[in-house]
Amino acid sequence: MDTSTQIPQTNPTKPNPRAGRTPMPEQPPKIRARNFLEVPIGYSSAMAQTEASRCLNCKKPACVEGCPVNVNIPAFLTLLKQGEFAAAARKIKETNALPAVCGRVCPQETQCESKCILGKKFESVAIGRCERFAADYERENHLTEIPEKETPNGKRIAVVGAGPSGLTVAGDLVMRGYDVTVFEAFHKAGGVLMYGIPEFRLPKSIVENEVNYLVKLGVKIELNQVVGKTMTVDELLSEDKFDAVYIGVGAGLPMFLGVEGEDLSGVYSANEYLTRSNLMKAYNFPDNDTPIVRGKNVCVIGGGNVAMDAARSAMRLGADSVKVVYRRSRAELPARDEEIHHAEEEGIEFLFLTNPIKYIGDTKGRINAIICNKMELGEPDASGRRRPIKIPDSEFEIKSDCVIVAAGALANPILTKNTSGLGLNKWGYIVADETTGKTTKPYVWAGGDIVTGAATVILAMGAGRAAAKNIHEFLQNPTTWEKS
Repeated sequence: MDTSTQIPQTNPTKPNPRAGRTPMPEQPPKIRARNFLEVPIGYSSAMAQTEASRCLNCKKPACVEGCPVNVNIPAFLTLLKQGEFAAAARKIKETNALPAVCGRVCPQETQCESKCILGKKFESVAIGRCERFAADYERENHLTEIPEKETPNGKRIAVVGAGPSGLTVAGDLVMRGYDVTVFEAFHKAGGVLMYGIPEFRLPKSIVENEVNYLVKLGVKIELNQVVGKTMTVDELLSEDKFDAVYIGVGAGLPMFLGVEGEDLSGVYSANEYLTRSNLMKAYNFPDNDTPIVRGKNVCVIGGGNVAMDAARSAMRLGADSVKVVYRRSRAELPARDEEIHHAEEEGIEFLFLTNPIKYIGDTKGRINAIICNKMELGEPDASGRRRPIKIPDSEFEIKSDCVIVAAGALANPILTKNTSGLGLNKWGYIVADETTGKTTKPYVWAGGDIVTGAATVILAMGAGRAAAKNIHEFLQNPTTWEKS
């Protein structure tokens, strides 16, 4: 809802770099910690214009270089400043088919906003918040337009995985005149946007709207198709069914710690816990009958964004206490500052320099406690962070009736083990060229988490854009590969 009439109007044509960033209204912590409604409420039109007016319109906009999909940020901010809100959304969509998603979950603070020249002396422009406003305004006011596509070229592309990377490839190539079909294993398209990111951070209706936009562009989506089982990559390429295949299946294989007692009831991987809660809507029980353990004393193992999502979801599912158990110190937490801040506001407790060594169960095989060691930090390891070292004789017990392990994810082997000629690295991820996405298998490209390991939505999208460009260039003038 536009509340601009309640906001003091500013002169949006005159930049005021000394003014701080326009705050984003949010639900109060005590209220939002018990519901799954979106936490930030969003900018009004006046707020968006005020924030956009802070842009200096640099001659060499470093913010664009900092964006993995190279959104023309100064151009869309200028349109916002001028009140051309729907036009701003369309400008973003020239290179980013998922602006409402990116405006919510991208780590802008380390990408476009970190490059903002204004940020050298003052606060950088809130680019992500402005992007979200533009996309929401276009959607809520039914102003979405379908751009003109290039003439169909008769070539067909198969995209495996309807996550951020695959959807980006599909959107870019359908605009270039290709016939694109996306094969998705789940019953909903969106990948991690649907199964991994909670409703309070990214409403699923917004993901569905973004996917529907791609469908209107002409992208075909086939659901419940597990490529590697229901069909293979070789079959997609055989008999000229498809001219090229892009693999964007993500890194969805849960990772555990090998701790005694991990088979106890109530011990989840974050992947399963969030999939049940998000894609399968366990938070909406009994209207949706997906079961999930609603612990009263929940412990989340890990310190990344997934750990924050799991901890905040557990609080909303009725926990009295939620603890994040992390083996390093606060300084090494890999989660976004915003997510950590929101978690703390909502009553999540952090136990730093703490590492689980054993899970204890009751007589019915249910988790009821964790034995942990206290840790100290030594020299940096391969990740560049200081290595956690066990403190002798420091064991202690934490009571817990639900444990969620958010220690990362591995490459799912279903597709890769059933695809001949596809090079993999020692961790099972697909080997692909960093700039083009080309794999070792002819006519097959790959990108996103299945290549890099778990990373961000926008980096997966950036890989998708690069691959789409190379697929187009290659298919227009194939020079090296020959179909086997």
